[in-house]
Amino acid sequence: MTTALELHNVVGGKRVAAESGERLSVVDPSTGEVYGSSPLTRWTDVDAVMGVAAEAFASWSQSTPRQRQRALLGIADAVEQHAADLVFAECRNTGKPFRVVEQEELPAAVDLLRFYAGAARVQAESAAGEYAAGMTSFARREPIGVCAQVVSWTHPLLLAVANFAPAVAAGNSVVLKPAETTPVSGVLLGEIAGEFLPPGVLNVVCGDRDSGRAMVAHGVPGVVSITGTVLSGMEVAGSAAADLKRVHLQLGGKAPAVVFADADVPRAAEEIAAAAFGDAGQSCAAVSRVLVERSVYEELVAALGEWAGVLRPGPPQDPDAAFGPLNSQGQLDVVQTQLARLGEHARVVAGGRRVGERGFFHEATVVVGVHQEDELVQNEVLGPVVVVQPFAGEREAVELANGVRYGLVASVWTRDHDRAMRVSRALQAGTVWVNAHRRFVSEMPHSGFKHSASGRDYGWWGLAEYSRVKHVMSAWG
Repeated sequence: MTTALELHNVVGGKRVAAESGERLSVVDPSTGEVYGSSPLTRWTDVDAVMGVAAEAFASWSQSTPRQRQRALLGIADAVEQHAADLVFAECRNTGKPFRVVEQEELPAAVDLLRFYAGAARVQAESAAGEYAAGMTSFARREPIGVCAQVVSWTHPLLLAVANFAPAVAAGNSVVLKPAETTPVSGVLLGEIAGEFLPPGVLNVVCGDRDSGRAMVAHGVPGVVSITGTVLSGMEVAGSAAADLKRVHLQLGGKAPAVVFADADVPRAAEEIAAAAFGDAGQSCAAVSRVLVERSVYEELVAALGEWAGVLRPGPPQDPDAAFGPLNSQGQLDVVQTQLARLGEHARVVAGGRRVGERGFFHEATVVVGVHQEDELVQNEVLGPVVVVQPFAGEREAVELANGVRYGLVASVWTRDHDRAMRVSRALQAGTVWVNAHRRFVSEMPHSGFKHSASGRDYGWWGLAEYSRVKHVMSAWG
């Protein structure tokens, strides 16, 4: 008989149960079956963990960059050593194909840990000098305090690292809450990190939305970070404003891929399909809108339809599966509801249906004939669904691309370098790729404009988010 997985919070380096004893079910999205449970963290638990994190900050904030680097490098090595366990845990909890986590997401997490280990020892700014007679000034970057971090279910392992690594590298302590549906890898990371960090520097608590609300409302954190929906971000910003906490928001996306007639259309279709349907479209950076010059519209629609038929979903152990299930029954309902509400002017040319009755699988789906004001164009879906819209020229392409409230990422597909530079400048997105999509590196920032983000992840910018600047001026003699 298989023993059910029983998760716990990680507080002060120890396994801790929620005071109430209440628990949440952990569901395998490939089967729809419950296979474990996690503690339901409430206010008393949050209050206790914040005290632990604050105490840890008092000493960790005085650690040297070399000490922080050594700890993060140790965590990176240990994540590699525990790769098999982490990959299995992540795939069972999310349904992602094994190769995606093993070959893409886990290596990216390790690279981020090592990047921030190095960044902890690099001063990117220098402002020392004599700017007034008889006075020497210099600027210090200092840690802020306890960081409350709530991460999304889209990439649980990678997002956990992307949040805690820069915060810890900057000298802060962290209370991290994984998503309610995907807590497993976060708890494992907390245990692994406890071998290298002093107790209380990284704490992991499980729970629901109310658990996250309690973290945001608590008086101890100096920074609140959330990866989630626009509505969640607005709620967090409003709550944090009550005592003027710094807020770090990474929210939704409605990414356009803008394809011009001179692009390599077959290659663009292949890469756009992978970026749209990979992870079952459950990424804020996934292509969800394809804008294509009218003269190659039919060609690209046909090619995307063919790829939608080739890229099929399946469980993690299926070597031929291109992507896994949706996160939950609720997320499957969101996708199916939005497709059901399509107007008569719109048409599904590929996919559009649930796959099987076991698990939360959905076909890769291509929709044409949409209007710019349609819900499927304007709102984030987080599913394997892409809409295709024609345009007549650069100006219309940019207007359509920018005509949503999101501004996270975008891509431009053309052989004309001048056009690529013009359009990438005009697009309102935090990241613009040219002849590529969804490619990330640890050294460059990841963020967005408008309703998509107010914080910067990755690169030196991510480290700066978790520090504050102090001016020190000293008189001579």
